[in-house]
Amino acid sequence: MHAPAPGRPGTAPAARSPALALSPTLLFLLVFVEGFVSLGAEILALRRLVPHVGSAITVTAPTIAFFLLALALGYQAGGRVADDYLARVRRNFLLAAALIALGLAGPVVELAFAHLQPAPVAWAVVVCGVLCPVAWLLGQTVPILTNLLRHERVGARSGAALYWSTLGSFLGALTLSMGVMQWLGVGAAVLVCTGLLLAAVPALGGVAGGQRPAAAAALAIALAALAVNLVLPQQLETAYATYRVEAVEIPGYVAPEVFRINNSPASILDAGEPPRYARYIRRLRGLLLDELGFRGRSVLVLGAGGFTLSHREPLNHYVYVDIDPAVKEIAERDFLREPVRGEFVAADARAHLRATAARHDAVVVDVYSALTSIPAHLVTREFWRATREVLKPGGLLAANLILDRELASPYARSVLASIQAEYGACAVEVLFRDRPQGNVLVICTAPSAARPEPARPYTDERNRADLDVLRGG
Repeated sequence: MHAPAPGRPGTAPAARSPALALSPTLLFLLVFVEGFVSLGAEILALRRLVPHVGSAITVTAPTIAFFLLALALGYQAGGRVADDYLARVRRNFLLAAALIALGLAGPVVELAFAHLQPAPVAWAVVVCGVLCPVAWLLGQTVPILTNLLRHERVGARSGAALYWSTLGSFLGALTLSMGVMQWLGVGAAVLVCTGLLLAAVPALGGVAGGQRPAAAAALAIALAALAVNLVLPQQLETAYATYRVEAVEIPGYVAPEVFRINNSPASILDAGEPPRYARYIRRLRGLLLDELGFRGRSVLVLGAGGFTLSHREPLNHYVYVDIDPAVKEIAERDFLREPVRGEFVAADARAHLRATAARHDAVVVDVYSALTSIPAHLVTREFWRATREVLKPGGLLAANLILDRELASPYARSVLASIQAEYGACAVEVLFRDRPQGNVLVICTAPSAARPEPARPYTDERNRADLDVLRGG
């Protein structure tokens, strides 16, 4: 088959430089790397944001939207490039590698949220200052390299390039989220993305082509990536959360430590005998063990935290459910420093409720992904109905919520209404009145199969209070 003639419509230009002599396999590999890393950067940014702003749709949707906008602008910019194709892609790969290696490193993101307040400002810096430039730079790759592909038709060239780019995105999403982050951590995923871009530089003339500045830049970026992502102090990270144990000063506690998950205090444990716990845990233990006299009962705990509800409590059986399979080992090793009492299931809380056939005497809900952020699918009426369905008749629901002390915000009123739509009237205990937001315990009893008749307010005209008292007695 003959090569396309120069100037023929719909064909690539004739080879005028060594750049145009690259094999199609190598060009497709470069496009594959672009797809892998561009979506990988998006996943990394979303994961880095979780400890600071949570994973609500109001956070993830704008992040994805800005990423796609920057990618679209990158496509447009790449389509305008008329010469020096490989040099342009080489420069873009080096800049993108530097942004990912430094801008998405754990210590750098922590620094941004520590010093740029309020949190939306730091979010804008990470998304608009790091993620969007990466998307813009890498988005130029496909339209630029399409100029070097040799197909009879423009559509065939574009289709082949988009195929390999999308395939790279597909595999990048799977391998980084399901493999690298799970087994090696988020920092390792940053190094993988950076390393792939830097490994592509020689193919773009960065080393073999005698471009010493490019080779020196690649080496400097690689060393900086290793320093920021490995040498600097790192928090313990998994694909789901960031963990840290730190000593604190709390009046009345003996050498207390806080188990932080996504930078939020999840559990407290001190060295006293008996140990002291977070206030809401002390209240729950008192409710179950002292007031209700739980002995030999089954308690389902959605959201493991530091596993302190069952700490040194051998009287009942506890089943902890948490989405992060690593949280049990981390809590045992770094926080409790002893084995967890109870069974552990690594699963999404709602998925577990749907799948389990077990029935429990109590369900404790404590499912925060950040200080004030509950995953949206764990506050709906359908979720609370699922908790009711795994309770034995007369079983207890206890939900730990972070709400305003007046319970007046739209969120507080809606969450409470969602719970009470399934359970009827519940006890609501505001544990902290001295702060704008704090722990609120909602305690409900699973209703019988026959739902009570709807409550109606008393009025001066129709006041059935005395009759209802007699009926209730």
